[in-house]
Amino acid sequence: MKSRVAAAMWFLVPMLVALAIVAGWPLLRTIYFSLTNTSLNNLYGGDFVGFKNYLSWTTLKSGRTVFSGLLVDPAWWNAVGNTLRFAVISVTLETVIGMIVALVLNAEFKGRGIVRAAILIPWAIPTIVSAKMWSWMLNDQFGIINDLFLSLGIISQKVAWTATADTAMTAVLIVDIWKTTPFMALLILAGLQMVPKDVYEAAKIDGVHPVKVFFKVTLPLVRPAVMVAVIFRLLDAMRIFDLIYVLTPNSKATKTMSVISRENLFDFDKFAYGSAQSTLLFLMIAVMTGLYIWLGKVRFDGGDR
Repeated sequence: MKSRVAAAMWFLVPMLVALAIVAGWPLLRTIYFSLTNTSLNNLYGGDFVGFKNYLSWTTLKSGRTVFSGLLVDPAWWNAVGNTLRFAVISVTLETVIGMIVALVLNAEFKGRGIVRAAILIPWAIPTIVSAKMWSWMLNDQFGIINDLFLSLGIISQKVAWTATADTAMTAVLIVDIWKTTPFMALLILAGLQMVPKDVYEAAKIDGVHPVKVFFKVTLPLVRPAVMVAVIFRLLDAMRIFDLIYVLTPNSKATKTMSVISRENLFDFDKFAYGSAQSTLLFLMIAVMTGLYIWLGKVRFDGGDR
């Protein structure tokens, strides 16, 4: 047994080394930059300033104290709110719709294999491509969505879905749910196929209603798969960037933590401030993931605690 464990550890060494190089070192550098006044034009000439990028204050002659830094930046907290709103709504809807799709795909019907392959097409399309495709479809001048809704009488005039603050987040959510629901359905379907058919046959013989079978039998048995699928999707949603960057650029209503960090890092030449935002984004994701695993009692071997 000890030799098997030792062999496994040796096989893990290349992966751990690769992770340390491509993830650990950039993370440490980002944290370091967040504690300096480094600019993009002088990456190695920044001075250590402590936590001034996060929070600093100045007391004026009048006695008034003025706070500055990331923790009192309204633009940052607006991005935090947008990110959390996007993550909660998208992951919830994708989980519910993914469960429904997985239940349908788990049933036996003619052509099931073709349907299973076809439903994965949105997920297989690169995010940049699907975002550009939807930006054309949602365009207020030549988009097919406006023409369709006008012909059906749903709207009375053309709507700039991605340019209007009231509809921009809704447009982003629709595109993300369309693209990522197949991913959730695929993971939940894998969990459904692990449920023994004997359980359903026993419930059918006992005359248990199908809805009761779902809540009392199916849902508890696929819970480990659903919990793992949700955490994967939650991590992805918290760092959303490409979809919003292409679909609604420069929109305050959809600007997320990743987007605003990228702006400060490269567009506004506030490299240290952007590094502080990136560090805070990492910490928030780490804390949320830890809480989710602890409160949800998630085990990645498929079992319960």
